[in-house]
Amino acid sequence: MKQPNENKNTTDPSGVMVVQIDDLTVAYNYKPVLWDIDLEIPEGVLMAIVGPNGAGKSTLIKAILGILKPIAGSVSIYGKPYNKQRDLVAYVPQKGSVDWDFPTTALDVVMMGTYGSLGWIKRPGQKEKKASLEALEQVGMLAFKNRQISQLSGGQQQRIFLARALVQDASIYFMDEPFQGVDATTEIAIINILKALRKANKTVIVVHHDLQTVPEYFDWVTFLNVKKIATGPVKDIFNDDNLTKTYGINYKVSIQK
Repeated sequence: MKQPNENKNTTDPSGVMVVQIDDLTVAYNYKPVLWDIDLEIPEGVLMAIVGPNGAGKSTLIKAILGILKPIAGSVSIYGKPYNKQRDLVAYVPQKGSVDWDFPTTALDVVMMGTYGSLGWIKRPGQKEKKASLEALEQVGMLAFKNRQISQLSGGQQQRIFLARALVQDASIYFMDEPFQGVDATTEIAIINILKALRKANKTVIVVHHDLQTVPEYFDWVTFLNVKKIATGPVKDIFNDDNLTKTYGINYKVSIQK
C-alpha cells in the first residue's frame, strides 16, 4: 500500500494529490448532474463536500469510485485509474442505501472489509477476525459484535459501517453523509475517528450537510452545485460569498477563527 507523506502538516498539504478529476461530466437521462468538474484533492486532508440537495455530492463520490460512469472526463487515484488502486480506498455509503434486514451480525459486516485484501478464494481467518474486533472496539461497538445488524439503532449501524471501512486500512476514505440520522454521541465519536485518521496522514472525503459544523470538523472544503464552485482550506474559502454562490441565497455563517 502506498504510504502517505509522514512529515507534512495536514493543514498545509504536501502537494501530493490523491485524487485528480479532469473535465468530469455525469448525466442521468441526458440531464447533467455534474458538469465539467476539475478538482484536485491533496493528501492528508479531512475534506467536506457541501452543497444543496441535488447538487451532485453523492454522484461525485460514486463517479470517483467507478460506481457511475461519466459521459466525459477522467478520474485518477494517485495518478492511476481507480480500478488499479482499489486497495487504497475505503467507502462508507449512505445508510439508507444498505439493506439492514440482511441476516448477518455486526462482526460479519466488519469482516467483509477484509475481503478486498484476501481475494475471492481465501476466507477470513484469525488475523482478519482480530483486526475486525479491534475496529469494532475503536468505534465503541465491540459489545455488539454478535448482534444482528437489523437489531441495531441507526447510529450503531453507522458505526458498524465505519468499522468495516477502518479494517481495510486504506489510504483514502470516502464517506457519504456519515452523520445522517445519528445521535450527538455517535456524531462526536465518528468525527473523533475521522480526525484520528487525518492525524495518521490518511485522506478523508465526506459528503456533509451541516454547514455550522464545517469549520469545527474539517480543514478542507469543496463547494458543489452541479459545477464546482470553490475548493480549498476551510479557513480561506468557507465564507459568505462562496456559500451564497453555492446555495443561491444570501448566507451569513459565523465562523470561529
